Amino acid sequence: MPTNASLEERLAAIEAAIAQLQQQTEISQQVNWLQQITGSFKDEPAFEEVLAYGRAIRQGNESLLAEY
Repeated sequence: MPTNASLEERLAAIEAAIAQLQQQTEISQQVNWLQQITGSFKDEPAFEEVLAYGRAIRQGNESLLAEY
């Protein structure tokens, strides 16, 4: 933006930028990332193993980790 731009022009540019940011925010709030990935690993054989490791760690059974 030129340094000699009028106050009105500068304000208009700022308002346009804010409107664009608000639109981007609205779009990103509509997209739920968790819903997008839910089920995406269901056919992955290692996923069940990862779940078992997590369960074991939460229950204090870290003996599964000793294998690796």
